[in-house]
Amino acid sequence: MRNEKVKLLASLIIVSAFILFIFTVIKALGIVDRTQVSTEEGVYTSYVTTSKEIEEKAKYLTRVCQTKLCKVQRLLDFTTQIPYRTNTFQKKSPQKTIQENFGDCDDKSNMLISMLHALGIEAYFVLVPKHIFVIVPLDDERLDESKGLWINERKYYILETTAKGSVVGYPLKYQLDEIDIIIEPFSNKKVKFKTLEYKL
Repeated sequence: MRNEKVKLLASLIIVSAFILFIFTVIKALGIVDRTQVSTEEGVYTSYVTTSKEIEEKAKYLTRVCQTKLCKVQRLLDFTTQIPYRTNTFQKKSPQKTIQENFGDCDDKSNMLISMLHALGIEAYFVLVPKHIFVIVPLDDERLDESKGLWINERKYYILETTAKGSVVGYPLKYQLDEIDIIIEPFSNKKVKFKTLEYKL
């Protein structure tokens, strides 16, 4: 009788461990699916965050702003002041980029888009050969004379994180056919577009 109970207990432990293993694998695959997207150059991994630290930093940097344009420019100014340095060994979280005070285009774009998201500002990643930049839609007459990336008849302004002192509406330095994909950063979904233009 005792042997039967031991066998039953052992079976329950094995089944429980197996279920836990399957759950962990499914959860891990879900995380990978939300952070990685395939591109022509391989796989892009997103390191965006919704951390309290990043939210507080974004609010502090934009505390004097009354408009969305001001907020975006202040966050861009902070990002471009962080020295550009390639980091071939590993990608960094936005918090680590701030702490170490350097980053490549991935690191700096992930940090910027995380801060924009913390303020409820819509933004997307644009992947081109060996580079990534950020775009935002803004409705501000001060940008009327700035060219933008028109996606499905909606105007987005380029934010270049690696150019010191760059402003909202940075010029597009790539051909339109070099744009590999546009990504919604927190769902990691590719943005489908029928039309893509660069114009006023």
